This record gives sequence, structure tokens and C-alpha cells, in this order.
Amino acid sequence: MKKWLLLLSVALLFTGCENKKGAFLETVESQNDVPTAVNKLVSIIQKRGMTHFGTIDHAQNAKGVGMRLKPETVVSFGDPRTGTLLMECNPTMGLDLPLRMLFTTDYEGKTTITYTNPEYWTLKHNIKDKKCLGIIKNIHIAMQKLAAEAASK
Repeated sequence: MKKWLLLLSVALLFTGCENKKGAFLETVESQNDVPTAVNKLVSIIQKRGMTHFGTIDHAQNAKGVGMRLKPETVVSFGDPRTGTLLMECNPTMGLDLPLRMLFTTDYEGKTTITYTNPEYWTLKHNIKDKKCLGIIKNIHIAMQKLAAEAASK
């Protein structure tokens, strides 16, 4: 019996990996290189009245310690009002705020933008309140739009 449960668990794990719906991370291919896409996102964030909390250039940090890394940059941003509402839903939301997007380039030169699917927070932080779920859904839509805009020429 234990063998079957283990087999079933492993099978579910691997079938879940191929399922795009409900994925914890969402990735968008960018038509821009990392610096252009990052600058574009920061500009969009500022135009929309959100706060740009910071940009972390992991490749530059690696260079500072004598190591090499393909372009990899994280942009941290958000709306403190919306973030506060989410932390009122569950204080542990502070672990996932402010919002972040990761910009990377692979060895073939393909640039991507990756972010955590906000709907994952409902599981991670046990959020069930309808008002909070609505906020998370709206953030998900906004993240999709921001990533698409930053990725386009």
C-alpha cells in the first residue's frame, strides 16, 4: 500500500510539472535584452504611480566577487496600499511583497521575464477571504500585463 501511495504521489508530481494552469512561476519571452526590458518595466511602474523599490543586478554582483553570470536582474516594485491590504489578509504575505520580476538571458541569447503567479499565494498563505482573493486576482492580471509590456518592442 505504501508503495502505491508513493508511486501515485510521484506520478502526480510529474504530471503537475507539465501543467501550465496553476503554475507557481510564469515566464514570458522578451523581444528585448535584459537592460532594455528592465528599463522599460521601471518606466511603466513609475508612469502607473507604483513604487520602484529597487533593482538587483545579480550578474554585476557576481562580477564583484570574481565570478561570471549571464544577465540576471530582479526588479522589486509595488503599491504600498495594495500590499498593506494583502498583509491584512495574512501577515505572512510580507514574505512575498513587494512584487518582483526576474529578467534573465539564457546561453542561446533568449531573454525571459519570470514572476511568481500571485494565485500561488492563496495556497502558500492560506488566503480564503473573497476580498483578498479578488485583490490577488487583480494583481495577477496586472503582473501579466506588466510582463507583456516590458517584453514587447
